[in-house]
Amino acid sequence: MQWEYLTALDFVRAVKRTGVCIVPMGVLEKHADHLPLGTDMLVSHRLACLAAEKEPAVVFPPFCFGQIYEARCFPGTLTIKPSLLLELLEAVLDDIGRNGFQKIILFNGHGGSNALLMFLAQASLWRQKPYLVYVVKGAGGKALLTPSQVKQWDALLETSYHGHACECETSISLALHPELVQMDRVWRRGGAPRNRLSAIPAAFAGIGWYADHPEHYAGDARPATAKKGARLVALLVDGLSRFIADVKSDRIAPALEREFFRRADQMACEARAK
Repeated sequence: MQWEYLTALDFVRAVKRTGVCIVPMGVLEKHADHLPLGTDMLVSHRLACLAAEKEPAVVFPPFCFGQIYEARCFPGTLTIKPSLLLELLEAVLDDIGRNGFQKIILFNGHGGSNALLMFLAQASLWRQKPYLVYVVKGAGGKALLTPSQVKQWDALLETSYHGHACECETSISLALHPELVQMDRVWRRGGAPRNRLSAIPAAFAGIGWYADHPEHYAGDARPATAKKGARLVALLVDGLSRFIADVKSDRIAPALEREFFRRADQMACEARAK
């Protein structure tokens, strides 16, 4: 069920029926020369909608705000101030909770937002909320696959290096929105990493992605096909629908969070009494 398609009355019923809202996270950024700026947002939202058809949940409207500062040098990228971004994300989650959802799933379609969303989930322990946040680890959903499904995924692909506008992302885009993919613009060479920070391999730097991929292309899209994409989509939808079901039935995380805040409140009371 897509949030924006529901009437107010149907929305109330959907909240009671599912209890879960899934927020597909994307950004607006360059995807080499052949994929649209909104690829991450378009793909994650469509996958969430397909998964919610199998395991009912309410899908938040397409969301394009995330960490993408490493692409500010490319046209079409949309960024906002870091502190404002965190406030925005928390405000959105709070209002989803205000609408009655006790469980919120963040499904990330953009690798650059991985650390941001993990931090957002950790920051939920700063003060108690009426909802619980579950972040799908990584980006794109491959972490949701079983070992058998991972083997199926790998067997479909002809290239070994992936990351951005690559064979798998392009194949998925060809399956989900072929009219937006321009295969005639795919580079005749792949987007291999430049390794320009290899002298300090243990370091993480904000400029690290740009150091490896100054054209915002990681992988080789030439072998991409819609047929491959359809099979990859099926694997991801199966994994995500299974995740939604697991979140619905989860009683452990909510109980642990209540225990955590009960202990935190007790400690604060004891400290004030001294």
